[in-house]
Amino acid sequence: MTVRRRRSRPAPQELAQASRLWVLRIMVPLGGHRDLVGPMCFSNDHLARALGLGDWIDDDERDFDANLVKKRLRELHRQAENDLDRKVPAILHANVARLAALVGMSDIECRILEFATMLHHERILDDAAETLGNLSSPKIVDVLATLLDLQPDAVRDALGTGGVLARSGLLNIDRAISGSLRSKLDLLSNRFADSVVGLDADPISLLRDTVAPSAPARLTLGDFPHLEQELAILRPYLERTVSGSDTPRQGVNVFVYGAPGTGKSELARALAAELGCELFEVASEDEDGDPVGGERRLRAYRAAQSFFDRRRALLLFDEVEDVFADDGMFGQRSTAQRRKAWINRTLEQNRVPTLWLSNSIDGIDPAFLRRFDMLVEVQVPPRSQRERILQAACGDLVDAPTLARMARVETLAPAVVDRVASVVRTIRDQFDDAGAARAVAWLAGRTLEAQGHAGLDAGDAARLPSDYDPAILNADTDLAALLPGLQHARSGRLCLYGPPGTGKSAFGRWLAEQLEMPLMLRSASELMSKYVGDSEKAIAQAFRQAEREGALLMIDEVDSFLRDREGARASWEVTRVNEMLTRMEAFGGVFIASTNLMDDIDPAALRRFDLKLRFGYLRPEQGLLMLERQCAAFGLAGPGAHEQARMHGLLKLTPGDFAALARRHRFAPFTACAQLVTALEQECALKRGRQASIGFLA
Repeated sequence: MTVRRRRSRPAPQELAQASRLWVLRIMVPLGGHRDLVGPMCFSNDHLARALGLGDWIDDDERDFDANLVKKRLRELHRQAENDLDRKVPAILHANVARLAALVGMSDIECRILEFATMLHHERILDDAAETLGNLSSPKIVDVLATLLDLQPDAVRDALGTGGVLARSGLLNIDRAISGSLRSKLDLLSNRFADSVVGLDADPISLLRDTVAPSAPARLTLGDFPHLEQELAILRPYLERTVSGSDTPRQGVNVFVYGAPGTGKSELARALAAELGCELFEVASEDEDGDPVGGERRLRAYRAAQSFFDRRRALLLFDEVEDVFADDGMFGQRSTAQRRKAWINRTLEQNRVPTLWLSNSIDGIDPAFLRRFDMLVEVQVPPRSQRERILQAACGDLVDAPTLARMARVETLAPAVVDRVASVVRTIRDQFDDAGAARAVAWLAGRTLEAQGHAGLDAGDAARLPSDYDPAILNADTDLAALLPGLQHARSGRLCLYGPPGTGKSAFGRWLAEQLEMPLMLRSASELMSKYVGDSEKAIAQAFRQAEREGALLMIDEVDSFLRDREGARASWEVTRVNEMLTRMEAFGGVFIASTNLMDDIDPAALRRFDLKLRFGYLRPEQGLLMLERQCAAFGLAGPGAHEQARMHGLLKLTPGDFAALARRHRFAPFTACAQLVTALEQECALKRGRQASIGFLA
């Protein structure tokens, strides 16, 4: 009895002569026919048609005879063996020859790579290999020896971990488990086979989803003046160690880290341009935009070491967190941890100098870090440099005040500005000059907020009033008299203390303006972290950045960091105070700390301040003077005798109360001086209420 099945009849796939021979060797000498040819039908009609056995599928008058099919297979195999034309496609052969010249492959290694490439490229060859089932690594050697007419020992050597195929990453044998022939012969990347078979091109273009030439540099090393000390060592070191120099050496690796947007990639490109080197980047995503895993990125890096060791080149491995940083969740380890011995050897023996870029150094095993020649932290550029970068990116779209506003924001990455400027330039004809500047600022602000940062206008409320006068503050020291000494010394540690609203922060801003120093204002909430050790890092970072920018550093609510250590209940409370004291001691600029809780500060911290300034409530004559100025600013008649008498009764009045009234006036305008006095009385009454006891304890 003959079993008939209804099947579609696609045209047989054309096979290259070499592929046809390989398929028939799989079927006959290797026994693949046992899976393909069943008692009553084929297990794979596409494969059968490609072999020329379609008559047993498509001829309804012909009964399926397994013995005749096997006999026909043996005949086809003999014919293929006698066929002198066994060439692989010409493009494949040419590209493999180019790769061989690049990495030094032998003829046997070339033949194995050609076969593996065709196996990944041609479905019929893959289907045929599937008939062999799952194969162990030793069995792979025997299969390849049969398919390629090679000695097993020669195949074993070519596939060894010390061979060119493995060292270059072009072909990797998965020795962990058994699997199909295709899965065991793992090529460099998913697109490698299609590229090598389909593109007659330079070898570098064949690796475009693995490693590719970096974009041209847009900046020069002169644009990184804040890294002058690092570059004074890094630049000549790379100059002496790149290929083609007088003293090339192995194991040249530099770890570059810093927050996103600080210019790490641009620094790498500027270095390569300065040194006259090619710069190649290890891909972090494939041509479809999908991320490339850490394991495959390491293989790409290994391949690049083989491809470019004869060229004057640098490698750029960005986002190394994918490889080095421990996951930590569920006890998982990073790819580098799982390949620790290999990574260590690589960092000691790589022949192409490599720049490894990361957004953070946290979570990376110190055993890896100590193998890097240099660790370079790329911090936020100083404001003057940020202004130059912004001028280059969007100077044609924004005016000077907008540029200055943007430069004040440390978290505004140049890449964000580039993208924003590109959007506005596309529709530039829709705006006048002022409108273009507003559009750039609006888009940049929205991006900052989406990233979790404060917007461009976050600091507007803290801006110093144009009529600010330190003489109105009720301080226990002549504030103006301090200025000449600080202008001369450009150094000092001041502690400002007193009730909230008495003008401590405003004095810090005034002092920065008088000293012509940028103000770096940090609050406790910005520096505090729930994670142990992170607060100390944030404190250190703030002092380092202030020193680098020549800024006046002011930390508000400093009592959060300098609480008396005698009352500490956890070790991290002590280490936080110690870190703050250490940084204060070493800081060479002007540092101001402000607090409302002077009694809580550690005595050792108080000794480290050069001067303690107490800010108190306004004296009656100061409060009256501020009222007169505010009435004038609002266009109101000045205070009469009755209002003056009421003002003399306000004993807890602060400049902050007047600032609150000014903000209120914008949406609920005052129409008479008496209303201002009433509002000030209410503010003072609230302060009395906060000090009173509450509930049944009263």
